[in-house]
Parts: sequence; structure tokens; C-alpha cells
Amino acid sequence: MKGIELYHERTKHHPHRYARSAGYLDWQSEPEPFRRYEGAPVIELPLTEQDPEGTYSDLFDRKGQDARPFSLGRIACFLELSLGLSAWKSFRNNSWALRMNPSSGNLHPVESYLVLPPLPQQGPIPGGVYHYNPFLHVLEARTKCDEPFWPRVRQHFPDGFFAALSSIHWRESWKYGERAFRYSHLDMGHAVAAMSFSAALLGWKMAYLNALSDLEVETILGFTKTRWKEFEREEAGPLLFVTSAKENAIPRAMPSDIIRMFEPLSYTGDPNLFSGRHRDWSVIDEVSALTVKPSTREEKFRYEAHPFTRGNYPTVAGAQLIRKRRSALAFDARTALARDHFFDILDRTLPRNNYAPFDAEVGRAAVHLLIFVHLVTGLGPGLYFLVRGDTDVEEIKKRCRHGFLWARTPEAPESLPLYILERGDFRSKAVSTSCDQDIAADGAFAVAMISEFGPVIEKEPYRYRLLHWEAGMVGQVLYLTCEAYGMRGTGMGCFFDDTIHDLLGLQDNTYQDLYHFGAGKPVEDNRIATLPPYHHLKKA
Repeated sequence: MKGIELYHERTKHHPHRYARSAGYLDWQSEPEPFRRYEGAPVIELPLTEQDPEGTYSDLFDRKGQDARPFSLGRIACFLELSLGLSAWKSFRNNSWALRMNPSSGNLHPVESYLVLPPLPQQGPIPGGVYHYNPFLHVLEARTKCDEPFWPRVRQHFPDGFFAALSSIHWRESWKYGERAFRYSHLDMGHAVAAMSFSAALLGWKMAYLNALSDLEVETILGFTKTRWKEFEREEAGPLLFVTSAKENAIPRAMPSDIIRMFEPLSYTGDPNLFSGRHRDWSVIDEVSALTVKPSTREEKFRYEAHPFTRGNYPTVAGAQLIRKRRSALAFDARTALARDHFFDILDRTLPRNNYAPFDAEVGRAAVHLLIFVHLVTGLGPGLYFLVRGDTDVEEIKKRCRHGFLWARTPEAPESLPLYILERGDFRSKAVSTSCDQDIAADGAFAVAMISEFGPVIEKEPYRYRLLHWEAGMVGQVLYLTCEAYGMRGTGMGCFFDDTIHDLLGLQDNTYQDLYHFGAGKPVEDNRIATLPPYHHLKKA
């Protein structure tokens, strides 16, 4: 067994042994939740006064919106509706911020950056590399790059700008210990999908520049010149190009001479200190080193052209769904979800070209859904399986234990590859596989995301990260679709990996369980007060 597989095995939760962590919360070392670059020049961003038009369907279908011209105000809206604050919560003497993109434990290991062209109509704003600070809703200027950088970029890319994400694993490992690397990259996937949905409302789309190495991305962002605090360094995630949704010829590579233009630049600002003391989780550094992405050939992916299920889709505004998304803390265990709504929720998780969020093309679809159906009107409870992408169902079937039905669900639309494995009440199984959390049984349904694994990472180790990104992206789709149908979702990073594998009869690591999700009618805690997302700026 090789290093990545050893890490994955080591960080599995088991009913009588959880993955290694501190075992308690050291509140004295709790990480600061917001990154800032002290000493960096700041550009204040306007808050969105009127959300872009567009309904639930327009979050997915990029044909629904005309492309807005790129301006500082629209870029600010793009950031606000993807990575900005959604609310403040307050209970007794404690308050905490929620964001548009969810995070394990609300710890937010993901940071975001932009590489912007000059915006002459804005004051002017020079071209350069910027860090987005969602607490202050500002851009922190790390370096300028105007001439001859952007004329060269325009020879290779259409009109648009670059967006990048990074991970700070300490933010997660403070609470979750060795399993934190997995959670950080699930959060990365949520952030990619959140950006894709926000872009859709502005008539834009994103493409992952999959040919670049992590080192090349870190060179562009100035990470190789940044004085990181010990245990708090950021590691490069995806570099994405944001452009008009009508653009089809988007390169997935960047010429080396453009990357070399960043090498002599000076980067301003010192990263703030998150914690006064740290615990060293060296296994995270080890798996991080094993999964570093090298330079590769650029890839473009063609997904199956699944027609959408027919139905009366919600007419609620897309921006409203983004803003009100929350993670449920409990479900009422009695409210059912309509069958057609359930099918549409699942249908939106299928990857399609030119439809958000999977047209960012982080890879070939490799994540499938094992579904515990509890309360869906017109559909019997049981264990179901949704095959995403072009995977041959027979390949999955032969890996699972004998005795499952593997029959197409007769109530489902023909275009939805949903299979019934076994009928019956699986609420206790949903709980026992999800760290004994009742929320896995009290909703309308729960999901375990079963990913292609061993052969994928053996061939290309860096895809260990990308598999988690895909699972996080699926989770973000489930969050917004559940909100659209009056339900609420919750991502569950705590689950017993091998208990799910035993349920399915999986005998090796060809497939692995990466993420769980529950959906149902939420039970609200009325003791917790809600405040507007940027009330602290208005006070200041």
C-alpha cells in the first residue's frame, strides 16, 4: 500500500476508533478565521445593492443570462455571492460569521485570489494579483502586473480574469487533526462550485487551468516569496479563468513565458498570525507532498448530454438561494420531499458541458451517490444508487455484494441513471454509517459519495485532491437545490468509511466513500440570533 492510500486508511473513522486528533478543542489556539496581508494596499469593494437577475434554473443554465462587462462592481458581486459573508450568528456572548460557501466546522481553510487586468474605468485599478478579504470585503494588492503582461495574456486568453484558491490546513487540523486534509479539499470543491454559480448569474463561466503545476500557481500568486508563519502556509489549489459564458475556446494551459513574468515581481503584505501555538500534524504535510500536482498536458472533458428532468422548476431568485443557504443542525423527521423535486435535485448533480458547476471541468466524473431514501412522496424507502458520468454500471455492480437488485427505478425519468439496490427502512443504517448522527435518518434522504479511487490515484496521485473537489462540488449542488425546494442540506464529514464499504460489499480500494450529506426540513434553533452579513462595517 502506497503513501496516499496509507494516509486515507489511517484517517478513516471507525465505530470504536476515530481518526487521530487532539481529542479536545484548545480554545487558546483557535485559528483566526480571516486571512489578511498586513501592510498590503487595500481596494474597497462595493456591496451589491441589487442582486443580478436570474432564477434557480439560471444558476445552472448559462444560456439564461447575457454576459455583463467586467468591472470592479461586478467582480465584487461575483466574490460576494460566492465567498463573501452571508450572515452573522449570535448566541449569548458569542458571535460568528457564516459565508456563502460552507466549510467543515465553519473553519474555512480556503482562501481566494484574483489576477485582474487593469480596470481604467474604476479609478483606475491597476492590473495585479489580489487577495480577497471577505471580512472587510476588500481586495488586498499583493503585486502589480500591467505592461507587458496583459497584452501577452490577451494573445492567449479571451477577455476575462483569473481566480485562484488555496488551502490552509492548520485551520482544519486545529479541530479535526489528521483527517483535516480531506476536509480542506472538500471545502475547496464547495468553493469552486460556489464561484461557478455566482459567475452564472453574471453571464460568466470558469475553466480550470488543469495543465498548470502547483508550483506554477504558487509562483503566480507570490507564495514562493511570502514569509509564511510556521504551520500556517497556504498551498495552491486551482487557478481558474473567468470569462463570458459564450466563450468556447478557453485554454487549459498558460504559456511558460507568461508565468515567468511573475518571477521578478515583488509581493507586498505579511500574512497575519492565526494562532499563538500549534500542534504539528506531520502526516498532513506528508500527504500534501505526495499529492502535489506537476505540469501536465491540458485536458478538456466532454460529459454525457443528459436531458434535464421535466418539471415545474422553482422560480425563486438564484441569488436569494445563495444568500439563504445554511447547514442544517437537525431535521424534523416527518416532512417528506415530493418525488419530482427529489429527482430534479439528483439530476442537477450530473455533469453537463455548459452547465454550472461541473463545466469548470475539474476532471472526469468519478463520484457516484449511494442514497438512503427515507421520506420521498411516491417513492418507496430504500437504498438507491445514482451513477454519475459515463461509468459502466456493470463495473460498479461487480464490485458490490451479490443480492442487490440493481434495477432502474421505474418512477424515475428515463434520463436519470438511478438504480434501486434494496427496498426497506434504512434509517438505522444511515445513522450507523454517519458517526451515529441522527440527522442522517431524520431527513428526506441522505447520501454517501462513492468515488473511484485506487486506480485513479495510482496513475495520477494529485487526483486525490481533485476527487475531493468533485465531492465538494456535488455537495454544493445539493445545498442549493434543497433550498430551492424548501428543504435544507448539511454536509457530514464524519462517517465510518469502511462501514459503508461493508454495506456495499466493497472488498478493495477501487471505490472509496469520500463525503456524506443529509437533506430534510430543518429544525431551527430560535435561541440563535441572525444579524446582517456586513453590519460590522456599517458600525465601523
